[in-house]
Amino acid sequence: MNSEDPNDRRGYHLEVGPDDVAAAVLLPGNPERVSTITADWTDTTEVASHREYRTVTGAYRETPVSVTSTGIGSPSAAIAVEELARVGVETLIRVGSCGALPADVAPGDLVITEGAIRGEGTSDEYVREDYPAAADGEVVSALVTAAEKLGHDYHVGTTLSTDSFYAGQGRPGYDGYRPPHAAEVVDELRAAGVTNVEMEASAILTLARLYGLRAGAVCTVYANRETGAFEVTGESRAAETASLAVHLLARMEVAKREAGVDRWHAGLSLS
Repeated sequence: MNSEDPNDRRGYHLEVGPDDVAAAVLLPGNPERVSTITADWTDTTEVASHREYRTVTGAYRETPVSVTSTGIGSPSAAIAVEELARVGVETLIRVGSCGALPADVAPGDLVITEGAIRGEGTSDEYVREDYPAAADGEVVSALVTAAEKLGHDYHVGTTLSTDSFYAGQGRPGYDGYRPPHAAEVVDELRAAGVTNVEMEASAILTLARLYGLRAGAVCTVYANRETGAFEVTGESRAAETASLAVHLLARMEVAKREAGVDRWHAGLSLS
């Protein structure tokens, strides 16, 4: 901890406490993406910046929301989940970039994760390998609704999370090195209907489910592994979709309370 005070609950890595963050936190990898995410927020305050973890709290359409960057990969993302859970965060949404596998998913499109293949090793440290990395249904619904309302092209599907940007995603390493399995990985994933590949979602979803939290993921496509198209575009689309989703989740909570139910369902209205 960061203090000898036994009541100081700030995390060792994130350096945030219970009063620093909202109940919902967006999780980009890149600390520089924090500014993109908060561009449409109001009343923003940077509450911590330590290593790869930068945290800002504010409001989107008067709904409290925070953002914490996680750095690259599942080990550092899991640290963020751990320390945010310990200060009372209830909802986590990964906001990132990815590579797409189907030919019809273009750079700039969004991919909303329903479930993820645990190709990273971090979540294996927590639970047996056949435990599902499933996104929360309410978060998926909110992300889809947000993308629809904002008019963004999106796809809902299965995500592969890996520990390696190169060999783990079928790319050649230094000097053309490629292990035997890497040559077939993209074709195998495409045949299985996997939509995109990135490096953090499955660990975030797995830990959130273990800890009774809501979690989801929305990523902007930068590259298509079938067509070869590559363009760093649409970063703000994932950011505003996730921000609006947090606002919609808050409205869902009101609707659930008024209806006296525990789960959001199609019979409830946000109007």
